[in-house]
Amino acid sequence: MSRIGHLPIAVPAGVEVSMKDNIVTVKGAKGTLTQFVDPRVSFKMENGEIMLSVEENTKELSSLHGLYRSLIFNMVHGVSEGYKSTLELVGVGFRASNKGQILELSLGHTHPIFMMLPDEVKVETKSERNKNPLVILESADKQLLGQVCAKIRSFRKPEPYKGKGVKFEGEVIRRKSGKTAAAK
Repeated sequence: MSRIGHLPIAVPAGVEVSMKDNIVTVKGAKGTLTQFVDPRVSFKMENGEIMLSVEENTKELSSLHGLYRSLIFNMVHGVSEGYKSTLELVGVGFRASNKGQILELSLGHTHPIFMMLPDEVKVETKSERNKNPLVILESADKQLLGQVCAKIRSFRKPEPYKGKGVKFEGEVIRRKSGKTAAAK
């Protein structure tokens, strides 16, 4: 029995939800998202809420029940309010800038890194004196935003000795002490 799957999804005003041929489409102010739903998971709307249910209570269907409920909830939240992630570049000489959807990163390599971002992701960079540069990403699609953040972070992951690298804003890096002098 899925505990998450039984929770109703409230649909805010201005958001349209429709299902045709096991494909859920959610339209809102921030865009349109679609998601395939397994045919064994049934979908119904009543009183401005979405309810999902399954025919049987097997382990596989219970997990699918919770999965699709979470995916649809993320879609509804994304098209109404959107998602935002902020990445912080920690290190001497680390810089970020953007021209449209092209993000340019200088992360201590011999060359700058250029990354073309999808049209669904809006990017903004901030560089203030005596502060670490920030890359601010916004999107209606939570999954796509997470993939883009993971890709940017993979260019220079935070290392445990000095804490240099690309990290999420507010993320705490577990630090290691490093070498100690031998006692004589």
